[in-house]
Amino acid sequence: MSGVVGVVGKTGVNQLLYDALTVLQHRGQDAAGIMTSDIRRLYLRKANGLVRDVFQHRHMLRLRGNMGIGHVRYPNKKALKVSEAQPFYVNSPYGIALAQSGAVTNARALKEELFAKDRRHVNTGSDAEIMLNVLANGLDKHAELPFTPEKAFKAVEEVYARCKGAYAAVALISGQGVLAFRDPHGIRPLVYGVQETENGNEYMVASESITLDVLRFKRLRDVSPGEAIFIDASGNLHRRQCVPAQSLSPCIFEYVYLARPDSVIDEISVYKSRLRMGQKLGRRIREEWSDLDIDVVIPVPDTARTIAMPLAHELNLKYREGFVKNRYIGRTFIMPGQEQRERSVRRKLNVIDLEFHNKNVLLVDDSIVRGTTCEGIIQMARNAGAKNVYFVSAAPPVRYPNVYGIDMASTSELVAHGRTVEEIAQTLGVDRLMFQRLEDLIDACRDGFPLVSSFECSVFTGEYITGDIDVAYLEEMDAHSREDDDDENDVEADDDDDIHNVSEDDCLNLEGNGDG
Repeated sequence: MSGVVGVVGKTGVNQLLYDALTVLQHRGQDAAGIMTSDIRRLYLRKANGLVRDVFQHRHMLRLRGNMGIGHVRYPNKKALKVSEAQPFYVNSPYGIALAQSGAVTNARALKEELFAKDRRHVNTGSDAEIMLNVLANGLDKHAELPFTPEKAFKAVEEVYARCKGAYAAVALISGQGVLAFRDPHGIRPLVYGVQETENGNEYMVASESITLDVLRFKRLRDVSPGEAIFIDASGNLHRRQCVPAQSLSPCIFEYVYLARPDSVIDEISVYKSRLRMGQKLGRRIREEWSDLDIDVVIPVPDTARTIAMPLAHELNLKYREGFVKNRYIGRTFIMPGQEQRERSVRRKLNVIDLEFHNKNVLLVDDSIVRGTTCEGIIQMARNAGAKNVYFVSAAPPVRYPNVYGIDMASTSELVAHGRTVEEIAQTLGVDRLMFQRLEDLIDACRDGFPLVSSFECSVFTGEYITGDIDVAYLEEMDAHSREDDDDENDVEADDDDDIHNVSEDDCLNLEGNGDG
């Protein structure tokens, strides 16, 4: 999971990009990066850490230019080296940078192909650098000046032809403009908007609509599956359907957990979806758990609050806040490594004992993935004096790996894999456990929005919409996941030799030839 943003403005865009990344910080807390462009140069700053820590005043002053892109991300396993933070850059043709949210499922084969066939060296293990080189290779075929949006769209066609998987990408072409495109299934979100100024229109493209809202851009629409948009340096918007849309199948986990509730993805309100999830769970509890004497409904903050309130209303039960969250601890789901996630649960949440003491408590969470956080929370409720602890999840059991850019790569980590609901309840130490039915979850998200033909639900069903995932692929992912676990405690001595490393005290200035 990660977040991307691209801006073409009439004046400097460094502050717009910074503010946009702070809005998208929930999508990744391990690394952040910004690259901007003026007429002749590209300016880069990226490092590990939160947005507020990566970009100091001195860095912001050096990020010059009226267009740029930004990225926040979390690591799939262990913490990233600085060299794997995004955006990535290649100097030919023109000077191009790219940032991407999602995953290229044929990345290994593409990396070998880029070297053997295209004579391009990929310096890291990042999918984004692979995609950047595919894009650059496509632009190389039409690199003669003058540059035109048509050439950018032709290059995106090559990306679609070669890069499989789920992705939303933004690219900065030195001196020319910002390019953005979304995978042919529309799995990862991407939206764009406009802001009218006295000097003309400014455009922003981002992973979530809330970015546009906060920065006062008018949301135009979501980028369609298989569509690319190009905003030139003068602020003109160009659009092209580069390949036929195979479907509009957004990742359903965006609505369950990943996205902010105040975002709208493919015309579907995340907030309203979560309200409906709670309503459906409440009705089902009333039907199937009528024998239980529940005293209070308590959400696991923060995502589950929106779900728990309508659930409590359906059951005519008290809704109470039983956990106080330390807002300076990151989202445990996206933390690198199981050990760090386990340590962070207790530091992240503290209980209000009086809401648990001598009560039958119904805890509500958005989902259960590894079970680590859930198990710790259940134990905290018991320690606070709860008589019985019941637990409901707004999502179905997560039984299969995610291959599209969310950290659910190993079946061995998934508490629901190979277990019945009763066995999961026993593992977690809960008195009663209920998961949302998949059909109810889909109805909660799609209600009244026929534009979405289906949702990407592979973590629940094991059916991968891109059609290129088989048992052998998943076994290979699992093996690499175990390798990462073995290497998790390894410490890298020095990043100074990394080609893409940017020092703590400076930004990287890159000469481009975009002025033609």
